[in-house]
Amino acid sequence: MTDPDDNDQDNQKNPSEKPFLFGRYEYLMWLLIMITTSLYFFSLNQNSQAIKTLNYTELLNQVEGGQITAVEIQGLQLRGRSRGATSGYDFKTTLPEFIDHQLLDILSANHVAVEIKSSQTPTWLQLLMGVLPWLLIIGFFVYSGRMMRNRIGGSSGPFSFTQSRARRFDKKESGPGYESVAGLESAKQELQEIIDYLKTPEKFRALGAKMPKGILMMGPPGTGKTLLARATAAEAGVPFYSISGSEFIEMYVGVGASRVRDMFKQARKEAPALIFIDEIDSVGRVRGTGMGGGNDEREQTLNQVLAEMDGFSADEAVVVLAATNRPDVLDPALLRPGRFDRKIILELPQKKARRDILRVHTRGTPLAEDVDLDNVVAATVGFSGADIENLVNEAALHAARLNKQQLDNSDFDYARDRVVMGAERKDLIVVGERQRIACHEAGHALAAFYAEHSDPVQRVTIIPRGRALGMTEQLPEEERHNLVDDYLRDRLTILLAGRGAEKQLFNNTSSGAADDLQQATKLARHMVMNWGMSDALGPVGYRAGEAHPFLGMELSEPKEYSEATAELIDQEVRKLLTQAETLVSELLGSHAEQLQQLIDALLKHESLDRQHLIKLLGDPSVDRAVCE
Repeated sequence: MTDPDDNDQDNQKNPSEKPFLFGRYEYLMWLLIMITTSLYFFSLNQNSQAIKTLNYTELLNQVEGGQITAVEIQGLQLRGRSRGATSGYDFKTTLPEFIDHQLLDILSANHVAVEIKSSQTPTWLQLLMGVLPWLLIIGFFVYSGRMMRNRIGGSSGPFSFTQSRARRFDKKESGPGYESVAGLESAKQELQEIIDYLKTPEKFRALGAKMPKGILMMGPPGTGKTLLARATAAEAGVPFYSISGSEFIEMYVGVGASRVRDMFKQARKEAPALIFIDEIDSVGRVRGTGMGGGNDEREQTLNQVLAEMDGFSADEAVVVLAATNRPDVLDPALLRPGRFDRKIILELPQKKARRDILRVHTRGTPLAEDVDLDNVVAATVGFSGADIENLVNEAALHAARLNKQQLDNSDFDYARDRVVMGAERKDLIVVGERQRIACHEAGHALAAFYAEHSDPVQRVTIIPRGRALGMTEQLPEEERHNLVDDYLRDRLTILLAGRGAEKQLFNNTSSGAADDLQQATKLARHMVMNWGMSDALGPVGYRAGEAHPFLGMELSEPKEYSEATAELIDQEVRKLLTQAETLVSELLGSHAEQLQQLIDALLKHESLDRQHLIKLLGDPSVDRAVCE
């Protein structure tokens, strides 16, 4: 089975199929029609150029005066040639409707050559004038229809745009199996059962087991959902249909539902088979929640998906895999048992998984002997599989620009800084702003260096990268899954320390702390509303809906508390931020000398790593009393 998107290529490959309209000679035929039309109108008008008009009396006078040598009579139209003219006609006359029997005698007497032509238009010319306008009109509509079909999905037929746009992959086309998927061990174990069922369904049917109709993979972008689906199809060795949820939706009502029916029909014919719908949230959102009255086409498409999944019989070995990073917006009818029976959550890879992913992507990359992949892995906390792949690629590009034969540690350091912080923009900062930026970042670094419960400072820089004018980078020593109260309070202190350092050194603040204030306020609000870290409010959660780090926010959320509670929430948020600001003032006041040393070092070197910070500030465990 071929891809419906490749119909034009199929017509070229199969000469037995007649091409639509004129096929490859279409434009040549249109050119011939235009040339023929132009020549016709040119022939009608060419003889009318440079011909003067005489009345009948003037004609007779000139004939009798011997000024005319030849005439041509066609009906009531007479064209003549004056004496001295060698070719063509230089005048014309309209004869009177009554017949002047003496005209021919007068012409003959004055030795004027007379040619009589029929007044009827040639048959071929009549036919051309009658048929040509219709040909042009029909050709225009046919060509317009073809162009419209090409835009909405193919040219194989008048209703080809309603056919499925799913791309079919065989076992060879699906790519490698699970050996190419690093990490995701729990997810692969979940899917292995589905593979076993597709290969040996009789073993499960003998025990009365039914195969799950649908499996929903949820996780943040870049965690390998699509890759895992392709690998599952390769492991099972069955036909694999892949489509994005947005490909169902068109401007014409009913097209999406037709494509769904066609896709499931094709999969049933080749069962056992796998259907993979990527970004299913684009078509599977909660019904009746569209802006401006809803989206009927999207809802019809979703209803058809639900109906098709309900239509699976126990003997139909067709499994639907779907992927999304927004499970919170999916329709509940899509998530119930009998449709998507299983849900697999793919989180950001942990340390071991990141090491395996990094080894996969560096398998064909020449590495220097001093490259320690464990150090690279330790510096990639929070990276997805796609981020790690991008990291290796950026390192390879950097090495190629420097004409290196191997990748070394400096290439990976450069690549990580570029992925996390963006490209360097040293020409962005003027000389007068460098001291304030150095003061700001020194405040962040100093607070993070002496905070007991914070992540260690790995690097501080005043080189602009991306949208940031400077950055203080912290990396956790271990993976964090729960955030405790002490850690969050230290985090608030670190966020406000840059602004506090500016206030202490310059006795004023700047707009450079805007992002810090936004992050600190958001974090404090989460502590109060979501995590119950306020004594005044008690153990009450005020967030409606599911909270997950990779889920986005809806346009609005219902407020299920009173205005008095809202005011108390604002007071508690402000209290947390004020306490953090007080700790910043005490910390910077007790380490004013270290703050100035750090500022001078940043102005001199622009970037400082952890070794430089320890050498400059000493052991951070000595003095943390202020931050406790």
